[in-house]
Amino acid sequence: MGNEEWVPLAHRVPDLGALELLLAVARVGSLSGAARRLGITQPAASSRIRAMETRLGVALVDRSPRGSTLTAEGALVTDWARRVVEAAEAFDAGAQALRGQRDSRLRVAASMTIAEYLLPGWLIALRGQRPDTAVSLHAGNSAVVAERVLTHEADLGFVEGLTVPEGLDSAVIAQDRLVVAVTPGHPWARRTRGVEAAELAAMPLILRERGSGTRQVLDAALAGCGGLAAPLLELASTTAVKAAALSGAGPCVLSELAVGDELAARRLVEVPVSGAGLGRALRAVWPAGSRPAGPARDLLSLTRRS
Repeated sequence: MGNEEWVPLAHRVPDLGALELLLAVARVGSLSGAARRLGITQPAASSRIRAMETRLGVALVDRSPRGSTLTAEGALVTDWARRVVEAAEAFDAGAQALRGQRDSRLRVAASMTIAEYLLPGWLIALRGQRPDTAVSLHAGNSAVVAERVLTHEADLGFVEGLTVPEGLDSAVIAQDRLVVAVTPGHPWARRTRGVEAAELAAMPLILRERGSGTRQVLDAALAGCGGLAAPLLELASTTAVKAAALSGAGPCVLSELAVGDELAARRLVEVPVSGAGLGRALRAVWPAGSRPAGPARDLLSLTRRS
């Protein structure tokens, strides 16, 4: 191309609607008939043809009481227009196929707490809206979820950490709180005032692994106390942490979503903590600069209604 000046085609080429109108005039031999076929008024059709003639600088249609016929230039433009419209139809068919492929599946990545306690209800509701969409779920810690979304292995992710990784946009979908829980026989269960943050930090705890949103929030909350003591146990799932706590191994720290039933049944007892903020936001995440579309958009909408 060298130094040639580029002029946008949009300034020179009629729009698809005008080209479709010209093709209709060629088929039915009448401007009024073409207007009816396309669902527009005859004055609108006449105006569109005149505008196209002005843009191209040639007369396209001869109008007479007996109907409308194409000029020689109009016949040539019509041949070109047919190819353009056919290409546009092929483009539209291809785009529809891509949308169909996108809408036929949804890949979700979710942190453990959200995957176990919130996502099932949302997916049941999504199935009611989109029964033909196949959903796959990868459950892992928040760091793994973020990585899968960043590498486009997931269409939508759900995380529990304090921050949103670079390269992702997010929306808060719920508020959550971490709970320190022990069995009824543990000494902390009898404390009316609970424990101070420093005492919690010094106690070996049953914890989720590093990289989990739960661990990230707890580490940040106790950073002012010199950080956490070496864990009593460090486990990779919410269920495993809860099972270890129920066995009496020691105190655990989990989402209140995860231990709600156990607290209600008194199988575990919540230990109040003073001097540490254990609240957190639960977020949906997706690649920065885009917006969830198709089933991902619908799932995100469902999380905001719950």
